Amino acid sequence: MNKRKPKSVNALEELGLNRLSRSFCMRDFLYSEVSDFYGVPNIPDDPDLAIASGRKLCTELLEPLIAVFGPVTIVSGYRSPEVNDLCNKKRLNCASNEKNYAGHIWDRKDSEGNMGATASIIVHTLTDQDGGWQSLAWWIHDHLPYHSLQFFKGGGFNIQWRENPEGKIYSYIEPKGYLTRAGMENFEGDHSNHYNGSPDYP
Repeated sequence: MNKRKPKSVNALEELGLNRLSRSFCMRDFLYSEVSDFYGVPNIPDDPDLAIASGRKLCTELLEPLIAVFGPVTIVSGYRSPEVNDLCNKKRLNCASNEKNYAGHIWDRKDSEGNMGATASIIVHTLTDQDGGWQSLAWWIHDHLPYHSLQFFKGGGFNIQWRENPEGKIYSYIEPKGYLTRAGMENFEGDHSNHYNGSPDYP
């Protein structure tokens, strides 16, 4: 039976306690500064789809990262369409709703019918992420079934799971632009030369 959008505190607590993986429950991804500051509830319209997408993100991407690099902090996880739209209109570094379906908006499929989920995270054991983000990016590219990565100043990055993943990496840190994506010469093959020389990587 499909879960309906929570209409009470008890129902919201029940939603939050849904386990997504060994390390995470749904409530770990529901907090939003935009939601808190502007008083806009950050609650999924389709909890079943949000949970299913979140479980894939956690089990296929976040848990493997934790197993190798240790705990991560969730900076931004699920966003309701209302919260994401407000964030976009206030120019608070949120893309449009259409671009965030199957991204930060976990309970909407994208225009191609894919479900997906994004989290903005920090991996604390990698202390030089601004300068060494390419090493982490290539490690993820070689080891995990991600759809997209976006790296930002300050050590945080977006990691997205999506059905039919493309595997594309973009950076807002110098050198800005695509590190790789399908069609680029560096997309295929082994990239361990970018990270095996660092003690932080296996």
